[in-house]
Amino acid sequence: MTSPGTPPGTPPGTRLARGRCWLREHPLAFDAALAAAVLACMVAGSYADPHGHPHGPTFGERTPDARSVLLMLAGAAALVWRRREPLPVLLVTCALSVVELAAGDPASPVAMSAVVALYTVASRTDRPTTWRVGLATMTVLTATAMFLGSAPWYGQENLGVFAWTGMAAAAGDAVRSRRAFVDAIRERAERAERTREEEARRRVAEERLRIARDLHDVVAHHIALVNVQAGVAAHVMDKRPDQAKEALAHVREASRSALDELRATVGLLRQSGDPEAPTEPAPGLAVLDELLATFRHAGLPVQLARTDQGTPLPAAVDLAAYRIIQEALTNVQKHAGPDARAEVSVVRVGRTLEVTVLDDGVPTATQESGGHGLLGMRERATALGGTLTAAPRYGGGFRVHAILPLTATTGEAV
Repeated sequence: MTSPGTPPGTPPGTRLARGRCWLREHPLAFDAALAAAVLACMVAGSYADPHGHPHGPTFGERTPDARSVLLMLAGAAALVWRRREPLPVLLVTCALSVVELAAGDPASPVAMSAVVALYTVASRTDRPTTWRVGLATMTVLTATAMFLGSAPWYGQENLGVFAWTGMAAAAGDAVRSRRAFVDAIRERAERAERTREEEARRRVAEERLRIARDLHDVVAHHIALVNVQAGVAAHVMDKRPDQAKEALAHVREASRSALDELRATVGLLRQSGDPEAPTEPAPGLAVLDELLATFRHAGLPVQLARTDQGTPLPAAVDLAAYRIIQEALTNVQKHAGPDARAEVSVVRVGRTLEVTVLDDGVPTATQESGGHGLLGMRERATALGGTLTAAPRYGGGFRVHAILPLTATTGEAV
């Protein structure tokens, strides 16, 4: 039969799940139904007499009196509030059970309500409380049945009271332990999910920073060169057209290089299977001479000293060193003044690579304060486990010094 409000054709499993959800949302209704079921069992048990016949128990030959009926009703009614007040409900049901057990024959199984209340206490409290309350309940009910009841102290009814109270405490403790275990597993799963989401957000943020650094390095370098060469061309256009043509050729070459590097950087955002993704290697110290030549063509004298030629470098270190030199010289070109000169040194010291860029110009406030360029250089060095310092030199000029470990491992693509 389909329950009211359930669409026809709903699978039985779905109806059962909805029923469970409804009971979770309405615990008082479930407890009222449980109390009614316990009352029915107590009433049925009150008609049973284990000693009614020499050959075995009988049913229906004895009936509960008014006092027993009232005790059973009170015990069942107390179970309606077993979730809200488990300990008070246990005390009430135990008191009713003691009264019934001490009253003599005919006896009704009011102790059944105390068993259910003890199970509730055990399932909703900690283990020490369960042990203390369970032992006290077992002792009180069993002792009352043995010494104040109408049956002999060794009767099976007394043994039944002892066994049922013990099983109720054990079952409640087992349910509580399983519930705690399931909650712990669920909490660990939720924590792991949150950790995965945070890790994914962290990786996305790192990737955005990396792409921002690459775009800044590429655009800042080439646009600075284009700006310088365009200024030269505009200045000598009328008097020295040959030199203006040469400057415009450098502008065209720098623009083409900028487009190529931008295409390569944006290509990193493509999927690995995209056939249009760039396949050329990332720039490194192998093309350092070409980089310095672009600055010399733009009017910046640059001297180079290297002791690392022929030494294989990790790809991340190679790219980071190239980008640091590129950005440092771009800052010299933009901020150090028209008469500035620069020196670049790349030295391998033990298991580190030291990159130094010096100039003798007059640093502006922009160069001293940093900006995105210096911030990007520091991030590149830090990502490899190295360090970078940038500060004015004593006597004039600016100094950028990076120490990059050759054995550093990093999860970020520099």
